[in-house]
Amino acid sequence: MTHTAIDPGAEFDRQVHNLIERDYPTMARLTPEQFTALVAPLRDLATDVGHGTGAPDTGRVPFLLVVTRDVVAIEQTMARTTLHGKTGPGFVDRSFEPGALERFVAVEETGLPDRRAYLLLDVERGEEFCGAVPNDAMDTIATRGRSPLTIEEGIALITHFPEILVKNKCFSLGGSRSGDRRVPAIWISRHTPKLGWCWEGNPHTWLGMASAGSRRAATEQ
Repeated sequence: MTHTAIDPGAEFDRQVHNLIERDYPTMARLTPEQFTALVAPLRDLATDVGHGTGAPDTGRVPFLLVVTRDVVAIEQTMARTTLHGKTGPGFVDRSFEPGALERFVAVEETGLPDRRAYLLLDVERGEEFCGAVPNDAMDTIATRGRSPLTIEEGIALITHFPEILVKNKCFSLGGSRSGDRRVPAIWISRHTPKLGWCWEGNPHTWLGMASAGSRRAATEQ
């Protein structure tokens, strides 16, 4: 286990640069300067709340810069993910029927603070829940005062920290639901990240449940 001290300002800048390098401004139809201006108000927030240590090799990070589907579509952001040390692009599984992704929206419990960009704090990959029934995992997370990650947050996690997605330590994203029994998840397929879904009552030994402590925006809505 490697705990690394995090300079929150430098880490925030790294994450912004990472998104620019992955063409987020172009996909959002913004210039790099406009994209930077969109997320810049979050930098001071990161320096206030983001102090601490990170251990990406154990699936824990202090904060993530999350850009939502209102800025860049999920299909596009997923295609900009890779496994650590690999180049193959991530993808959305065909099991999502046409129009399905639009119906997987953040559950009320997540309390999203902004529709475009915000910080996700105290993030855990959640491998302790590998082999657990997703519904049970989400109940346990709620008793801890935490909430499961949304689809966009899961994509942000592997975008900024691709080393977190590894064999047998993949994760479900119970913060996005569509009103049925499906729970989105990100795992490895064809040597790349895949966004798919599993049933809420079916356990998988290789799928945990990612969660976060809180979400913050520069101007809470």
